[in-house]
Parts: sequence; C-alpha cells; structure tokens
Amino acid sequence: MLELRHIGKAYASGRRVLADLSYILDAGEYVAIMGESGVGKSTLLNLIAGLDAPDSGEVLIDGMAMSSLDDDAATRLRRKEFGFIFQAFHILPHLTLSQNVALPLLLNGIQAEEATERTEQMLFAVGLSGRGDHFSRQLSGGELQRVAIARALVHRPKLILADEPTGNLDPDTAHDILTLMRAEIKANGASGIIVTHSHAAAATADRVLVLTKDGLHPLNPESSAASRQSRWRS
Repeated sequence: MLELRHIGKAYASGRRVLADLSYILDAGEYVAIMGESGVGKSTLLNLIAGLDAPDSGEVLIDGMAMSSLDDDAATRLRRKEFGFIFQAFHILPHLTLSQNVALPLLLNGIQAEEATERTEQMLFAVGLSGRGDHFSRQLSGGELQRVAIARALVHRPKLILADEPTGNLDPDTAHDILTLMRAEIKANGASGIIVTHSHAAAATADRVLVLTKDGLHPLNPESSAASRQSRWRS
C-alpha cells in the first residue's frame, strides 16, 4: 500500500529531521509511530499525504510515486483514498457538523441519500448523534476532534493518517475512538498510521515504531531480525 524510499526532509531553518528513511506499510496493517517532540512525526505524515514534498526520496502509494502526480491528480488521490486526522481539526466553521462529515462523500460523488445515511452512522459512532445541525462554535475541543475523526473515516479510505487523534479526549472516549478506528481499518481492508505520545493509544496498533534521527525502529528491541530487515531501513 505505502512505501517510503530513502526519504529526506529538512525544515526551512536548515535543521534536518528525516534522513534516508525507508519503510513499507502493507495493506491491512495498522502501525503507531512514537518519538520525541520535534523529531519529525507530523512532518512524516504530511509527506505521506502529499501535503509536503520530501527533499529527497520517494513516497509511493500502490507502487505509484506521489511526485509523478500533478496537483489535480494528487488531490483526487487524497480525496478518495486518504483519511487525514489533523491535530488542528480543520473543521469548516460555516458548515454544520453533518455537512463537515459528509464533505468527503459528496466530493467523491456519493449520492446524497447514501451520504446522509453514512454521515449519521459515523456521528453516532463517535458519540455525536443528534448534533448534526450544530456548528463548530458550539462544540468543545474534544467534540471537534471527534468530528474530525468521523470525517476522516466516513468515506472508508484505504489509508488513514492520524496525528495525535486522542489528544483532546478523556480516557474513556479515547478508548472508544481508538476501538472505532481499528475496527474501521480492519473492516475496510485499509492501512493506518497513528502518530501519538500516548502508550495506551499506541498499544491499539498492530506494530509500534519509534522515530529517531536514525530512522524508524521497533519499540520492542527484541523484535525479530527478519521483521526488522523486511520493514524498516534507515
């Protein structure tokens, strides 16, 4: 599904955060990435999503290099295949919650009746049933985060990228949301990457990796040599 080939990236200041990073994420796999603040976790998600371009190396989706796509093609790919949960939520304030959640469905040409049904189902799944007519100004930070999660999952994307998706949630709600995310990934044969500082959140993934200046490494140093060689290289 996803392959990173020798990715390199530096900030505008010149500080390099990613250097010669390679990784393969298979279809159906759900991984968590942990690491110190500033190490480049969010930057890596942005590169995978094509929201930023690496200084070197390639991001490939199903064998296709993101750099080979023009802006329109990259936008269509993200719209159809990606679900991105941002730390800043990016809920559109002039739209209702239902309209925000339904947006990916309508952009992908899903008929209004089906879009309405799937939107209502997803709002129920994140605990916001009956709130569809509300606007973002009427919600708490945690509720906004749940809207962002519903919007990222509603069109059943093949690759889910989540940047600290439970940062504003209480432990019980976080558990429910993480359970939902994992269930959606597995039910739809999707792949997922969650960036988190939470060990509880990371524990819901199939595999936990740590991003350091030397690349991606398994959290458990006793992971098999074969697994290390086949998946992460830096």
